[in-house]
Amino acid sequence: MIHIKDITERPDKADIDAISRFSPATIHEAQGRRGALSSRLKPVDYRMKLCGPAFTVKCAPRDNIMLQLAINYAKPGDIIVVSAGEYEEAGSFGDVLANACLAKGIGGLVTDTGVRDTLQLRELGFPVFSLSVCIKGTVKETIAAVNDPIIVGGETINPGDIMVGDADGLVVVRRQEAQEAARLSQAREDAEAGYIAAYKEGKSVIEVSKLEPVLKAKGLVVDSWFIGVGHRIT
Repeated sequence: MIHIKDITERPDKADIDAISRFSPATIHEAQGRRGALSSRLKPVDYRMKLCGPAFTVKCAPRDNIMLQLAINYAKPGDIIVVSAGEYEEAGSFGDVLANACLAKGIGGLVTDTGVRDTLQLRELGFPVFSLSVCIKGTVKETIAAVNDPIIVGGETINPGDIMVGDADGLVVVRRQEAQEAARLSQAREDAEAGYIAAYKEGKSVIEVSKLEPVLKAKGLVVDSWFIGVGHRIT
């Protein structure tokens, strides 16, 4: 027997709001270059963003019955995350189900299979991240797990982990690490703002990134033509 389960432990709204201020790239770097999903998973529109707790579901390839059940039981703000075996040749989600998600206030969809009706999805503005775009239909046959840990894009996704996505891709933040990830992400953004200010003041990338000792240790030789053009390594 398979039970439909809710997310056992949901992240605090304050933690989700704090994480939502940062890009997936910043979060990935800040949490030790962890959590990035495969770069093959991309939004159907570059303007789409998502951030919210993962509502996980397992689907058989070319079968979307469990995705429909996930939409039925997910709560407002949840990000439905689908593991369907990285099967590209299926359009398991389109404008009709997107309207169902919008009506419920669901926060977005991440799936390692295909979607379709992308023109309508863009017009609706519902955030959809997928492995492919495919017009081929699906069946409704195989019952599987809801809100168990799954693997999507090479990362384990637990129910209640925080999913963050934008035009560049997706990252997962463990629920229990959300506050630290937000703190480290803010520190990284502050540091990067300092780098940009230094560039505007006329400092070189070698100075700002403290590359001179690294380059010297590697035996870099700068042709005399470049002396005076940029930072000189002595």
